[in-house]
Amino acid sequence: MLVAIDGPAGAGKSTVARAVARALGFTYLDTGAMYRCVALARLRDPHADPARLSIEVGDRVLLDGHDVTDAIRAADVTAEASRVAGDPAVRAALVVRQRELLDHGDWVAEGRDIGTVVAPDADLKLYLDASDEERARRRAEQTGRPVAEVLAEQRDRDARDREREASPLRAAPDAQLVDTTGLTLDEVVELVAARAQAVKAA
Repeated sequence: MLVAIDGPAGAGKSTVARAVARALGFTYLDTGAMYRCVALARLRDPHADPARLSIEVGDRVLLDGHDVTDAIRAADVTAEASRVAGDPAVRAALVVRQRELLDHGDWVAEGRDIGTVVAPDADLKLYLDASDEERARRRAEQTGRPVAEVLAEQRDRDARDREREASPLRAAPDAQLVDTTGLTLDEVVELVAARAQAVKAA
């Protein structure tokens, strides 16, 4: 079974997807970490070929055998990740890898185009969102940066993600919208896990 969770930055996708996977006994796939790995590689070498990079995502993230779990969360990598995600060649290379992974077993996969491009036949598609202010506040708490600064960057990133030609950010037509504004993590996880269990039992 595959649960696809899409949505903009700061909507809670990663935290929710990881917790839901744990609750259901599924494997968690953070596709955003894969794009961040390519971004980090490109910052180190602008000509890095995403098809040749060794990327492993799990509890720790490995790039060419090196642990980059913390390095890929740096501000410069975050900014570059949004840019490389708009590169059709990068998306094509990573989508192939993602589909190969998701082809076997039970998964909770999160990103920006899981339900629309990577796995349009997913058993359950969810689109997590929250107000701009709520998303910025969450990210500011994670990074220790001013909310106003995060909000400005977030709006730029949202625009890039929604307007890019390659796999723009949008909800799949058959995705269920989950507005996480004002909800606790436990409430969102319980809601998503219940929907997944209902689909699996059907």
